[in-house]
Amino acid sequence: MLRDTTKSPAVAAKAAALRTARKTAAGDADEKMFTIGDLAREFGVTLRTLRFYEDRGLITPRRSGMTRLYNERARDRLGLILKGKHLGFTLTEIRAMLEAEEKGGSELKLGRDQVAEQIEHLERQKSEIEQAIEELRANLGRLG
Repeated sequence: MLRDTTKSPAVAAKAAALRTARKTAAGDADEKMFTIGDLAREFGVTLRTLRFYEDRGLITPRRSGMTRLYNERARDRLGLILKGKHLGFTLTEIRAMLEAEEKGGSELKLGRDQVAEQIEHLERQKSEIEQAIEELRANLGRLG
């Protein structure tokens, strides 16, 4: 095998350790593992966001030393969490939906009342934003 001379010895050692950690944590050669950086890049979130969700118990990585490793299930959960946030739900509401999701299915479980309430909430926010924009435009017009 040719040695990659573009990496410093420290970087090469860290990469080798990470490959070993992924294999060890996976246990099963078929299970794909992701680092915190992998998921942050894939979903366009910060490492801090992922750690926050971990602190709240929404996602649970495996540990290999100091390295967080996430399996496909954690990756899927993160996708659902971010979908729920995009739809304007709180983390408490998302947690309840995830618990319902664990009982079957791969989509957030949204009840009719829950969807209707969220639509009303978002429409109120939209109205408040539109009022704020009108007020700012009026102020801008007076400023010349």
